[in-house]
Amino acid sequence: MTAKDILLHLRIPFSFFLMPVYWFAISQASIVDKTKAIWVFVILHLLIYTASNAYNSYFDKDEGSIGGLEKPPAVDDKLFWVAWIIDTIAIILGFLLVNPLFALLIFIYSMVSKAYSDDKVRLKKYAVVSWFIVGLFQGAFTYYTIILAVSNNDELLQPHLLPAIISTLMLWAIYPITQVYQHEEDRKRGDQTMSMLLGIRGTFVFTAVVFTVAFSLFFLYFPESDFIVLLLFNLPTLAYFSWWFLQVLKDSGQADFRHVMWLNLLASFCLNGFYIWLYMR
Repeated sequence: MTAKDILLHLRIPFSFFLMPVYWFAISQASIVDKTKAIWVFVILHLLIYTASNAYNSYFDKDEGSIGGLEKPPAVDDKLFWVAWIIDTIAIILGFLLVNPLFALLIFIYSMVSKAYSDDKVRLKKYAVVSWFIVGLFQGAFTYYTIILAVSNNDELLQPHLLPAIISTLMLWAIYPITQVYQHEEDRKRGDQTMSMLLGIRGTFVFTAVVFTVAFSLFFLYFPESDFIVLLLFNLPTLAYFSWWFLQVLKDSGQADFRHVMWLNLLASFCLNGFYIWLYMR
C-alpha cells in the first residue's frame, strides 16, 4: 500500500459523521476545560476513529463502496500496523494531555471497535449484537467519556443519563441505514447486518421509528423553545430522508452509497449545527 492508500483508508472525513456526540456532550457539560476539550476532539476524531476505520478496512478488505470511501484501494499488513500505531499514540496523548481515565476509556472503545471486525471475534457477523454494541459505544459510552474528560471528573453523571441515551438512540437509528447498500458485500463475507435482517424497506421504517423515539426524548429533555430550534435545524434531514424513501419504494436500486453519504452528511451538518448553537449561545 502507498501512503495515499493508507490515508484514504483512515477515512478522516468520516469522523464528521460521529462528531454530533462530541458537540452534544460539550454543549451539556456544566464545566468545560477548553484545552482538554480541544485535545479530546483531536484524539477522538483524528486518531481513535481513524484507527478504527483502518482496522475495519484491513479485515473487511472491501472491494465495493464503504462508509466515506466509494472506491477503496486494496489493503495489506501495513494498514493493520498503522491502525495499532495510531491507537497507541491516541492512548498515550490521552493519558498525558487529558487524564488517565480518558486514556482507559478510549482504550476500551478501541478494543471494542477491533472486536467488531477482527476475524477472531467478528461481532459484525451478528446483526443485533453488533447494532447494539456500536450504538452503545459510539453513543452513550463516548458521550460519558467526553463529559468525564472535559469536566475534570467533577461533573455529576446522573443529569447526563437522558442525553447519553438519546445519543445511543440516534446511532441505533442511523446505523442500519448506513448498511443498506452493502448487503451483497456483507453477504460475501458471511456477515449479518441489521439492514440485511430488516430488508431495504424495513431498514427505512426502522430508522424512522427509532428517530421518532429519539426525538420524543429530545422533547422531554429540552425546553420547548430549544426543541423547536432542534426541529428547524433538522427539517432538511427529514425532507431528504422522506424524499429518498419514496425513491427507494419505486426503485430499490436507489438505496445506494451516494444517497447514504448525502443523508449522513446532511444529518451531521444539522445536528452539529444545533449542538454548536447550544454551546455558543
